[in-house]
Amino acid sequence: MMTFDDLTRDASPAFLDITNAARVVAATDVTALICGESGTGKELIARAMHAQSPRSEARFLSINCASLTEQLADSLVFGYRKGAFTGADKDQCGYICAATGGTLFLDEIGELPIGSQAKLLRFLECGECLPLGEVQPMLVDVRIIAATNRNLSNEVEAGRFRQDLLYRLNIVPLVLPPLRERREEIPTLLQRFLDEAAETHRLRPPTFSQPSLKLLHQHAWPGNVRELRNLAIRMTILFPGQRIEPSNLPLEMRMPIPERTDSEQRLRLPDEGLVMHQLEIDLIRQALARTGGNRSHAANLLGLSRDTLLYRLKKYAIA
Repeated sequence: MMTFDDLTRDASPAFLDITNAARVVAATDVTALICGESGTGKELIARAMHAQSPRSEARFLSINCASLTEQLADSLVFGYRKGAFTGADKDQCGYICAATGGTLFLDEIGELPIGSQAKLLRFLECGECLPLGEVQPMLVDVRIIAATNRNLSNEVEAGRFRQDLLYRLNIVPLVLPPLRERREEIPTLLQRFLDEAAETHRLRPPTFSQPSLKLLHQHAWPGNVRELRNLAIRMTILFPGQRIEPSNLPLEMRMPIPERTDSEQRLRLPDEGLVMHQLEIDLIRQALARTGGNRSHAANLLGLSRDTLLYRLKKYAIA
């Protein structure tokens, strides 16, 4: 199990601030909400919190709420009884009951269907779990840690997330900084991921030249720590024991986009005007290209819900 000591080795001050707060929260039984962009390590923080908590000897279970229908979410999280619905031919323990005495990590909590949110709120308020097809709720002792890459306040305003559930989850918010704000950690994280990949695949880890490391330092890292880990695995497999030069790096890392100030990042209306729907199409295509076609991540970059992005993809016939 990942520990805080593992996470904070040569960490940046910004990341240390968050992990220090997480250490304090871990020793309590309070519900925690971990916020941050995709790939910033939200589940790693949750696992470290569990490892340092009084519940460390019990189970840590994780479920990704993204793309779950309401019935699927209810059956997986709360469980069901035989005959509760077509195909329910036996009693099934849900994640909450399975994690009794331990920690349940609800990843992408912003994607949880609105109907399931009401049931989760009930559990957080009084510890009662009601499986589908059951009439008598049961008390279950489980700690909940949730995570999201969405702005849940915006989701509340849009009617996609319950305000009372946000209040109940947001007792201790932990906001993870993206990798672009923790660039001093890149060499240490990279070496750790290279060593892990080399051990997993029984290969010699490659080394990186100074020009290559400079390009990595300049890269925007839209995929954050997960993108860095994937790069380490890729380089280890393709260039075992070799020296990585700039020419070996992916194209998007060899051609870094200079960072701009907030004033420079503002869109400016051209003198000749523009076609609004064409601008929207261009931005959607850029987001899909930057995320490798991952629609959930592209929607996050655009500040849209996944359903809204899917609607626009269909509207504009974007493949």
